Order: sequence, then structure tokens, then C-alpha cells
Amino acid sequence: MPIDLYYSKGSCPCQAIMLAARALGLELNLIEIHLSKMDHLKPEYLKMNPQHTIPTMNDNGYVLWESRAILGYLVDEYGKDDTLYPKDPKKRAVVNQRLYFDIGTLYPKYINYYYPVFYKGANADPAHIAAFQEPLELLEKFLEGERWVAGNDLTIADIALLTTVTIMKDVGYDVSKHPNVSRWLKMAKETLEGYEEIITEGNSIIIKIFKLVAERANK
Repeated sequence: MPIDLYYSKGSCPCQAIMLAARALGLELNLIEIHLSKMDHLKPEYLKMNPQHTIPTMNDNGYVLWESRAILGYLVDEYGKDDTLYPKDPKKRAVVNQRLYFDIGTLYPKYINYYYPVFYKGANADPAHIAAFQEPLELLEKFLEGERWVAGNDLTIADIALLTTVTIMKDVGYDVSKHPNVSRWLKMAKETLEGYEEIITEGNSIIIKIFKLVAERANK
């Protein structure tokens, strides 16, 4: 049976799960959650996930949320090998560090930009885009002499970070200032099945909403 994924198309964490599922050859039953309609606060959703976040996965009765936890679970449960999430303690620790870097350092910079626009109707603040530079300089250093963010192999850390960095680029940050990051983005785009369908189309929704909010705010 396919795995149920409660998701939103424009959500970076949701996009990461969908890309990982493609890489693993897994079938997902996609159930779209419309935050504007408060789908995530409906009783049946809260019963499943009291934190009311997306993505949420239901694997035939096993419910899990937080995208980075889901990524690790999917590889451990369904991976034909451990390349995407190595079992070797030292290699896995590097992957985990990069995942924690995404959730604790990089992704919050995007949230600082995103939340005032989506939840307060404010104009996008250019200072928030400028703030992307510091964590991306760190990512640039992580990639020095490395093919992927955690070594020679593509891992779930690449997938998680890719979705965050791509939306940062799509909302106006000049990633070309970071040659290692630019090279890595190009390689990931060429390597991961479903990039255009999942990331490009999903991010186009976000960009459209940003433009609509800006137009309303400037009237």
C-alpha cells in the first residue's frame, strides 16, 4: 500500500519527502493540506498530529511528522542500501549535522522572510533576503573539496538542504556568489528525479503568492 503524505506543494520540507520517495522508488498517496482553509487544525488532523504540522506521514498506521525524521525513517525502512543515510556512525553523524544545520540555521532564515508575508500580509523585507548570505557562506565551506554536502554520495541532507536553498534563490537571493553551492545545486537538479515537477512547480506557487501580497500591500 502507498504511504499517505499530508503535504503542501509550496512547502520545502514536503518537497524533500517527495524527492526522497522518488529516489527510493516509493509510491506516495498525496493528501494536500490547505493551511489557508485551516485543514491542519481540523479534529481528525489534530488527532493524528497534535503539533498540526506538515508534512505528516502515515505509513499504514505508523504516523510520523518532522520532515528530517521522516527522511531518515524512509531510508532505514525502505532503502535498498544505506547510501542516502549511512549506517556507519561517523558518516551518519555528518549527515545528521547537515540536517540539523538546515533546521536550526538555514531554514529559520527563510521562515523569517516567509512568515510576515504569509501570515501578516506584510511586504517582503529585503533585509531578510540579505540574511541568507551568512548561512549560505557556511554551506559554501561545507562543500569545499566535497561532491555532496556530507561527502561523495548524495544523502538525505542534500535533499533537505536543496529545497531550502532553492526557495531562497527563487525569492531573490543571488546564489551565484557561492560557486560551490551553485555547482552543487546544478548537480542536484540534474541528479534528482522529479525536480521540475516537485520543486519548480511548488515554488512557483510561493512566488505567485508573494506577488499577490505585494500588490495588495501597495494599493
